[in-house]
Amino acid sequence: MNQGLLTIIMLIFSNVFMTFAWYGHLKLSEMKISTGWPLILVILFSWGIAFFEYCLTVPANRIGFIGNGGPFNLMQLKVLQEVISLTVFTCIILFLFKGQHLQWNHIAAFACLVLAVFFVFLK
Repeated sequence: MNQGLLTIIMLIFSNVFMTFAWYGHLKLSEMKISTGWPLILVILFSWGIAFFEYCLTVPANRIGFIGNGGPFNLMQLKVLQEVISLTVFTCIILFLFKGQHLQWNHIAAFACLVLAVFFVFLK
């Protein structure tokens, strides 16, 4: 498989774990599952999920980095990561949190991020 594509796929999956690590506890609280948990338990729960994020993010960056034979420089990796992160976040939040809506300013922000990707890949 192409190193660039593998990097992007791994970053997508790592961001699914990241979104659940950072925001999943809010859904558990909303569902009345974790409302009585002490903060330290919520943190440990989130760290447990984030472990899998790191298991994908670190190798994705190593595989994709131009210094290791990949196609992306550090700036490109970072901008890709941010766009993937926001895209995954938006999909998950719109699906899981029913009170959240996509508004015009969110779409404008995404357009700016797409432009960021365009500009970071310009030679």
